[in-house]
Amino acid sequence: MSLFDLSGKSAIITGSSRGIGRAIAEAMADQGAKVTISSRKPGPCQEVAAAINEKHGDGTAIAVPANISSKEELQAMVDATNKAFGKIDVVVCNAAANPYYGPMEGITDDQFEKVLQNNIISNHWLIQMCMPQMRERKDGAIILVSSIGGLRGSPIIGAYNISKAADFQLARNLATEYGKDNIRVNCIAPGLIRTDFARALWEDPQNLKRALSGTPMARIGEPEEIAGAACYLASKAGSYMTGQMMVVDGGATC
Repeated sequence: MSLFDLSGKSAIITGSSRGIGRAIAEAMADQGAKVTISSRKPGPCQEVAAAINEKHGDGTAIAVPANISSKEELQAMVDATNKAFGKIDVVVCNAAANPYYGPMEGITDDQFEKVLQNNIISNHWLIQMCMPQMRERKDGAIILVSSIGGLRGSPIIGAYNISKAADFQLARNLATEYGKDNIRVNCIAPGLIRTDFARALWEDPQNLKRALSGTPMARIGEPEEIAGAACYLASKAGSYMTGQMMVVDGGATC
């Protein structure tokens, strides 16, 4: 059996209708997991779930649209996953928001609150909803998709970076609380990845040049290059890793 085998496991992946979240869902399904595809819009969720089911067989994936800022919708997603798969073994908090680009002095209260709500508090809600059954089984994996932005300042995405730094501490704190229950809580900190979410950072030639100037691999990453880290953290391969931040950034922070 492969160290990365996820047969018999079920996983919720938020923000999984595209980009990094979709790549993680597809990779986990490839390793044998049942997966819940979720984002705000039903259509894209259903398309991804259908593609996974076509590849791996009906029942491998379900589509449950949910707005992560709604506690009720998150609970409905958890309930639907438990009903379809009988349990939740892995939670990947990937969905995030960044409604503002520019210096901190220009961000509105509503924009700042949205960043903190979606990128920190919503993760806390979803983990709270899934933690009791993991504690009962003495097994579980929580993965927060953070960012190397949480390691440094920025003149244009400061609020986003603040929220991602908070995710590092959320992982450390939960790892401390639930390690005795064999629940692993870790972060993945991607560098610049070719996703629609980060398009404003890589589509503009000047932004891209600036981003790559200190990146040893001299390119941006692809969503699939984050999925392997998630499978590692969810599987037996990562069974003794908790409270950590795994940087996947082409060397940008070195």
